[in-house]
Amino acid sequence: MHLLYLHGFRSSPDSFKARQLKAWLDAHRPDVVWWCPQLPPSPRQAWALIEQGIECWPHASGETAVVGSSLGGFYATAVAEARGCRAMLLNPAIDPARDLARHVGEQTQFHAPQQRFWFRTEYLAELHDLTVPAITDPERYGALIAKGDELLDWREMTGRYAGLPAANLRLLAGSNHAISDFDDHLLFLLQFLKLCD
Repeated sequence: MHLLYLHGFRSSPDSFKARQLKAWLDAHRPDVVWWCPQLPPSPRQAWALIEQGIECWPHASGETAVVGSSLGGFYATAVAEARGCRAMLLNPAIDPARDLARHVGEQTQFHAPQQRFWFRTEYLAELHDLTVPAITDPERYGALIAKGDELLDWREMTGRYAGLPAANLRLLAGSNHAISDFDDHLLFLLQFLKLCD
C-alpha cells in the first residue's frame, strides 16, 4: 500500500494530523509506503511535484490512496480523479481560487512562522485550472467534515461530495478547521483506507 498525505495552505508535513497518522502507520503498518511532501505555494508546481512523486506508484485498485486536508483535499480530489484511487478528505477546500484571493501577498508558514513565502495572483488561475468539474465515483471518496469549521462552509463541502455512501462520510457536529479531535476519528479514516479492520 502507498499512501500520499497532502497538507493545507500555509501548512507542512509537520501538521499534527499528518504526524498522528504517520505515527500510527509506523507502529501498526510499517509496510505502508508513506509520502507527505512539502508543497510549494504555486499550485502548478505542487501538482508537478505530486505527479512526479507518485509516477511509479502502483495503479492497481487499493494499492494507492491519498489523504488531503483543506487545500490538500482539493489536490487529493484531483489525484483521485487522475489515478482512480481512494481519497479521504479532511475539511476539503472546494473553491480555493475564490477563498485564497484575499491571501495574495506575503504569508508565513503555520508551523514555522519564521519561514515566509509569496502567494501570487497567478496562483489563483493555477488553482482554477486544477479544479475537477465533478467526482466520477463517490464510492472511492471518504470525508471528515466539521460543522464547526471556522474557515470553510460545511454545507458547501458536503454538497461538493454529494453521493458519498453514508458510511464514507462523517459529519462532525462541532470540531474546527484543524479537526483538533482528529484522534477520535483516526479509526474511521483507517477503516476507509482499508489499513485496519
